[in-house]
Formats: sequence, C-alpha cells, structure tokens
Amino acid sequence: RYRAELGGEWVGSGATVGFANNQLRYTSGMNLEILRPHRVEENDFLRRFLDHSGPGPHHLTFKVADIHVAIDAVTAAGYPPVSVNLEFREWMEAFLHPKSSHGVVVQVAESHDEGWDRPPPPDQFPAAMPSNPATLVRVTHAVAALDAARALFEDVLLGEEIAQGVGSSDGNRLPEGSGRWRELAWPGGGHLRLVEPDGGGELSDWIGRRTGRVHHIAFAVDDPAAIQGASPAADGTWVVDPEDNLGTRLVLEPR
Repeated sequence: RYRAELGGEWVGSGATVGFANNQLRYTSGMNLEILRPHRVEENDFLRRFLDHSGPGPHHLTFKVADIHVAIDAVTAAGYPPVSVNLEFREWMEAFLHPKSSHGVVVQVAESHDEGWDRPPPPDQFPAAMPSNPATLVRVTHAVAALDAARALFEDVLLGEEIAQGVGSSDGNRLPEGSGRWRELAWPGGGHLRLVEPDGGGELSDWIGRRTGRVHHIAFAVDDPAAIQGASPAADGTWVVDPEDNLGTRLVLEPR
C-alpha cells in the first residue's frame, strides 16, 4: 500500500522492546511509520493498544531541537509527559497521554542519529515504486474542542496556522458533519488539520465521548482509482475505508 501504490521512499526498519517498525518518507517531508508488536513480554504497550482499540493510527511525532526545553514547555502548559526516555542521545523522547493530548498519543523527540538500520525490503515488500509518487498532504484529526486542541498544537507545539474555516463549503474536503477547522504546518513539511464537529451528526457520533480521533491521512495522487480499495466520494476525493486498510482511513485527492 504505502510503497508500491503510494510511492513512499524506504527509510529503514528496526526492532526493539515492544515493537518493530518500517518507516517510509514522502515528498512532502513527512514520514509514515508502520508498527507491529515485538518482544511484548518485556513491553506490551502496542499489544495493549491493539487489543483495546484495534489497528489504526497510534501517535504523532514532533521532532524538537532540545527535548529538555520541550518537556519543560509541555509541562508548564499543563500536559505532563509520560514515558520519558533520555537514556540514549541518539533518540530522546517523551510522550503525552491521549487523555490530555486530545485523543492521540503525541511523541516529542530529539534525534542525533539518522543512521537507521536499512536492510533491503523483504521479498514480499515490493521494491517498485510509482513513477510519480503520492504526496502525503496532511493528517486530519477530529477533536471535540477546537480551541483546546489549538492551545496544544499551535501554542505549545508551535504549529503555524495556514488556513481556517467553518464546514466544507470552501471545498476543503472535510469529514461529514465538520464545523470549525484549522490547518497547521511545521517547518519539516508536516501538516495537521484539526476539525471540530458542528454539533450532532456523523462526525460527532464517530468521536463519541472521546476528546479526539485521527480521522484520516490524506494523499495527493495522479490516479486515485488505481489505488486498491478506493471508492469515489461526493466531494471529488476517493476514500479507502479503515476496514480495507488495517484500521486507517485514507483520503485520496486527485492531483
């Protein structure tokens, strides 16, 4: 899906206590990481997540210049981090619990080693890529309270607002039942759209009693119909439903 169909560049893979991963990079600058449980007898965080929530989006990662400054900032703002690990200079990290970070795990990390373990993809992982790879446009995160979410992602994590609006009348391809929304961008190419339900309706029902849920990942592609499992939507996009994509909804915007 993410390499042969969408053209992600192979970055690397690895395995450690609790999880193994593959990571792909897209031309927009954002990376997508695929996780599976590994050595769960030593750390079962991912196994517990899957057992509780099923497969789907797990966390958003923000790289920072100084992890100590970042920890102080999120703590002072009322988002005390959990699972802080500063043991290895190559990768120091802290997490915000989804109960405080609007329904999604947030990871802040300081990295000083891009020397990934880069084995060639296994035989069953196609090496071929599309001639014109997809662009990972944004992650769309539905939140129960837009102003509260903005306080975290804009004021604390320093996302720059690049667009805002109300509903989908502006053609911005929002989930059914969307109200106010803001799109934020970061220097590395990351884009996050925060969407608040307009009251009752489909999006509100989908969030339920949560403070938020990652609704979809948006890609811009030349031919959405060529992506396996994609179906046309009324707004001109094509959608791969979560049940056809291991729990993660894809929205494909024609390029």
